[in-house]
Amino acid sequence: MFKSGDVVKVLLPNVVNTGYDYRLNAPADLGSFVECRVMNRPYIGVVWGLPDSGLPADKIKSVVRVLDAHMSVADLQWIKRMSDWTLMTPGAVLKLIINIPDAFSPPRVEQLYSFDFDAKIKMTAPRQAVADAFASNDNDAMSANDIVNIAHVSPAVVRTMIKNEILHPADVRTVENENRFIYQYHDMGTVVLNDEQSVAATQIADAIAHGGFSVFLLDGITGSGKTQVYFDAALRAYNAGKSVLLMMPEIALTAQFMSRFESRFGAPPVVWHSNLTAARRREIWRGVCRGEIRVVVGTRSALFLPWQNLGLIVVDEEHDTSYKQEDMGNYHARDMAILRASIAGFPVVLASATPAAETLENVATGKYRGLKLTSRFGGATLPKIETIDLRANRPESYKASTDENAQEIAGALSAPLCDAIRDTLNNHQQIMLFINRRGFAPIVQCKKCGWTATCPDCSVGMTYHKRIGKLLCHMCGRTEPLPDKCANCGGDVSMRGTGIERVQEEVLARFPNARTAIVSSDTIASRQSLERIVAKMESGEIDIVIGTQILAKGHHFPNLTLVGVVDADMGLFGTDFRAAEHTFQQLFQVAGRAGRGAIPGRVLLQTYQPDHPVLNAICAGNRDEFMETDMAGRRMAKMPPFGQLIAVVVEGARENILQKYCTDLAAAAPNINGGRIMGPVPAQIYQIRNWYRMRFLVSGDVRAKLQPIVANWLARVKQPANIRVKIDVNPVNFM
Repeated sequence: MFKSGDVVKVLLPNVVNTGYDYRLNAPADLGSFVECRVMNRPYIGVVWGLPDSGLPADKIKSVVRVLDAHMSVADLQWIKRMSDWTLMTPGAVLKLIINIPDAFSPPRVEQLYSFDFDAKIKMTAPRQAVADAFASNDNDAMSANDIVNIAHVSPAVVRTMIKNEILHPADVRTVENENRFIYQYHDMGTVVLNDEQSVAATQIADAIAHGGFSVFLLDGITGSGKTQVYFDAALRAYNAGKSVLLMMPEIALTAQFMSRFESRFGAPPVVWHSNLTAARRREIWRGVCRGEIRVVVGTRSALFLPWQNLGLIVVDEEHDTSYKQEDMGNYHARDMAILRASIAGFPVVLASATPAAETLENVATGKYRGLKLTSRFGGATLPKIETIDLRANRPESYKASTDENAQEIAGALSAPLCDAIRDTLNNHQQIMLFINRRGFAPIVQCKKCGWTATCPDCSVGMTYHKRIGKLLCHMCGRTEPLPDKCANCGGDVSMRGTGIERVQEEVLARFPNARTAIVSSDTIASRQSLERIVAKMESGEIDIVIGTQILAKGHHFPNLTLVGVVDADMGLFGTDFRAAEHTFQQLFQVAGRAGRGAIPGRVLLQTYQPDHPVLNAICAGNRDEFMETDMAGRRMAKMPPFGQLIAVVVEGARENILQKYCTDLAAAAPNINGGRIMGPVPAQIYQIRNWYRMRFLVSGDVRAKLQPIVANWLARVKQPANIRVKIDVNPVNFM
């Protein structure tokens, strides 16, 4: 306990901060939240430790106030350890936690608006986005800023909707209902675990009862009921007075999850994600900080809520790359959750049908405990998985309209897949077609001179999106009109390749009576829009759903019996050493959507490489054998999990300054015992948003302490003001 008048080091939430000295004006503990000012700007920080600035007493400012809230010493250790591992500054890590600027201020008084769902209006895409924003926040009144930020519409759209009385002024916000997310949970007795589930649940329950750190891999095939096992663990931890975090890779996965949770526990979970109003985020953050909210379902950012007495973390779909943050610092939420649990001393449950290689290796070496679920819950059987050799079954062309003069377009669906679709439709069952490529055509090219439409701000091609009638850059979001003629030579422009929109066009041409829907990040702007698709699938209003990776995991459609993968070769030959693993995981998860009800399922993979080891392993169900082969290659190459990698990505707005700085870094690169520094080389995507990019790659064996070496190396070379350096420990993105 520090006394009033003591000088302490306070950590502030900004990326350059490692702590400043302040004088306390009230007693405080390590981890106490305090309000202070830097350059007359207010900050909420935490008491970090003893002073170390060496400033004279008359130069040390006092904190504004000591707040009645705190973080545990274990959480302070977690911040320090996470900083050491990721090479983010401690202040940058704290910024992930103190991400509510007015968390300790009185609620702001601002004008709120409600949405008139009864208004007789044409529901344009922006208006639907606004309606979904209100629905995602339980139809609470929202400020104009909240509507813009959550619905991703322009302020002009909001102003027009207010003028047209689609949005009605509600009461100004003066008092927040901070008790509305505080629920009481109990087992409703709606689920009886089978023998395998009971064995797994008992082992996790024992770990919760005895306390201490442990990691379980809940390794179950798709549809085996992993969710109900970790629900059991969550209830046990909750009944023991602990807080529980259920992490999910994408909040879109909660559409069916929420109803399953409420059915099991009698009340909904508190959901944390980026599309919440500022007021709701504040209420939830404060409720967690006070220890009143004890169960949260959230994406990776939920890990950084100010948890009190956290006793269990579940990481669902633990292999998913969405857990890797690459914007506000580079970290892997799964790994940081395990780090947090190891310091505080509580269990972690990782759940997946296709665990990451790193996780499987930790089970093999005894660091984690493996729990197997080998049969589908409720007696459902695994689907039969087959390949379609496109060399022998080339897709036929189709006409997008019934006009006999309409141009024929190269098709993407082979005759065997079309026959299977037809049979499934005749049996009144549902179909999923999977292609992980957005838009209509990924390449727009001149037939005469070969000119290709590329983004002027990024070194990538632009994709034609028929839905919006424009070219779109998938890196920066820039749009351009589709040219009628080539700007270089005046030749005709053609569209090559197949995206999700072109697959839908072909399906409608071949099966005009089928009811279709497409699901991608372009068409699913909110959880509500995905829930509408899910509801239509469950009610039988959709015959064929065509989707990207959003549909590859977490969804349960009992009448879906056929899954067709339009291009199973996509991703097989990437430069990333994880390409085979990620392709296997994605296709295996997609295949797992079929046959989850009483009717057996079938999966067809269209490929030009039917003998590829990844596809053979999927068809045979030999996940473990495939991973052993893949891991053997990594072991020889000393790639993770048998080695370490740190990517250093250097970005500059001026190419000559970037090249000079990278040359200086290369000249200062140290020799590493058991490792090396490679580069610089241009990044695979050299330009993004007009910033040029170069990469270094630092490699070392599993025992090498690479982080201090990298930190010392970068510190030796002065970084120009217009240069950005991003450090990514064990990267999953090599672009």
